[in-house]
Amino acid sequence: MTDLAKAGSFTLGDSTVKRVGYGAMQLAGPGVFGPPKNRDAALAVLRQAVAAGVDHIDTSDFYGPHVTNQLIREALSPYPQDLVIVTKVGAVRGADASWNPAQSPAELTRAVHDNLRNLGLDALDVVNLRVMGDVHAPSEGSIEQQFTALAELRRQGLVRHLGLSNVTATQLAEAQRIAPVVCVQNHYNLVHRHDDALIDALGRQGIAYVPFFPLGGFTPLQSGTLSAVAGRLGATPMQVALAWLLARAPNILLIPGTSSPDHLEENLAAAELTLAPDVLAELDGIGREGR
Repeated sequence: MTDLAKAGSFTLGDSTVKRVGYGAMQLAGPGVFGPPKNRDAALAVLRQAVAAGVDHIDTSDFYGPHVTNQLIREALSPYPQDLVIVTKVGAVRGADASWNPAQSPAELTRAVHDNLRNLGLDALDVVNLRVMGDVHAPSEGSIEQQFTALAELRRQGLVRHLGLSNVTATQLAEAQRIAPVVCVQNHYNLVHRHDDALIDALGRQGIAYVPFFPLGGFTPLQSGTLSAVAGRLGATPMQVALAWLLARAPNILLIPGTSSPDHLEENLAAAELTLAPDVLAELDGIGREGR
């Protein structure tokens, strides 16, 4: 079994978690909509992740919608004492599986209560505000109203810690004037390197950075260099891409997702893959080419 502790740990809110976690998005049906093709397999993957030592899981009640959180509750409740569940609010799903903004204080409050109910919790460990200015990338615009609403729910004790997703450095600073931010979840991977400066700035503040689409998302990473490096190391390209993220900065937490037990083991094994300096330099070249 993979020793996840080899990848180190980092602070997330008031907990110290292993740097390799699990993202539950893919447990829902195709397009992250509707029930899974195999409910028993989805439950088994969740239990397998925790049994392997995963102590933080990323989810949202708009995955499904509601499906992923209900699976997590069925598979893992009563929850292990050290398990941190991070969810996000700020969107709802249309009947056509569309992703629609839900950013008003009333919508955010309703989303927090939906997460509490479907996860079976009295308080949520971490809630990320998923900003929807541009669905695919951060775009400037005030988030004061949204984050103030979540800060009030934190004051009420329904949320322990707050984070942000799909945001700019300016929006992070705005949010920090309202309430503490414990993590930022943005699109970042070996090729998509726009947040390099933000990652380093967060590290200096002791704030976790959680890359979504760490393996490219719906369009998996494709690189001859990545494949060549993986071949030399006897690893898969995806393991190398995850190991590169772990080496990139100590405040990066990984949440690779899958609905396959074998793929889960493959992802977690990246925790034990050490990349030599010359290999890291070679892989960094992929990002420079992308820019």
